[in-house]
Amino acid sequence: MQMQKRRLGQSQILTAPLVLGGNVFGWTLDEPSSLRILDEFVGAGFEFIDTADAYSNFVPGNVGGESETIIGNWLQQRGNRNRVILATKVGNRMGPGMQGLSKAYIFRAVEDSLRRLKTDYIDLYQSHRDDPATPLEETLQAYAELIRQGKVRAIGASNYEAPRLLEALDIAKRESLPRYESLQPLYNLYDRADYEGNLEAICRQHGLGVITYFSLASGFLTGKYRAAEDLKKGGARSDFVGRYLTPRGEKILRALDAVAASYKSAPASVALAWLMARPGVTAPIASATSSAQLKTLIDAVHLELAPAALEVLKRASEWT
Repeated sequence: MQMQKRRLGQSQILTAPLVLGGNVFGWTLDEPSSLRILDEFVGAGFEFIDTADAYSNFVPGNVGGESETIIGNWLQQRGNRNRVILATKVGNRMGPGMQGLSKAYIFRAVEDSLRRLKTDYIDLYQSHRDDPATPLEETLQAYAELIRQGKVRAIGASNYEAPRLLEALDIAKRESLPRYESLQPLYNLYDRADYEGNLEAICRQHGLGVITYFSLASGFLTGKYRAAEDLKKGGARSDFVGRYLTPRGEKILRALDAVAASYKSAPASVALAWLMARPGVTAPIASATSSAQLKTLIDAVHLELAPAALEVLKRASEWT
């Protein structure tokens, strides 16, 4: 699978078919290990890194901004900002009175992210989740000002439901405001219903880029977790992975095992290759905590599944 250049809003973004997730930096990876993974990812010819200001304030002792800080240190040490496509997010709670998508908060949050990232611009700035308390016009007006100032090149949405995404696109067109150029939805072989049920058609109709999160279902699609006792392996978060331990989940893993064996590949590589083959999907986001894991992610880029293999996976993961 070849890398493709796509125009995403006002910036030309080299969209490799794989995005490195930065949620593990400062959480399950310390800074030296994070820098090594970043070096290996870029050294393999990839450029797109996704993070968020709130990563990883869900970890006891963290306050948020840890991932951005590590990435910023890496950018400064390597001097490679112009080689990297950098995406981050705003809107999740960072502290008392520090959340949402109001104009005032976005202006405050972007400065904090730029400082942590040690850069003067963000390639893709994303609304981490919808903020019903703030008019969509106000949020888009804030982004328009940041784009005018050169601090942001394009904007995207994450975790938006179809009606609100459509409303935001309509407002942007009507008011001549920047529109969301991408969507970051929950989407993988197991979690298909929400995206395919209503969001996929919108994204394809409006030409939105789609970068999927939880692309490996919190690690479930690697095949590492097959029973309740496996949830203790590797510090897995049972609140995430446990919900996949169902008869349907077992069926999906059997299909992944079969396809992976036929390609002499790994289940994780196959699961990502399935996403890459989906019409309208720009790239999956996936994280790695070791060189071996990163190689498995990168292997997916070179794995082109035949129609018969795609059909096996489709049938095993049917959700209707």
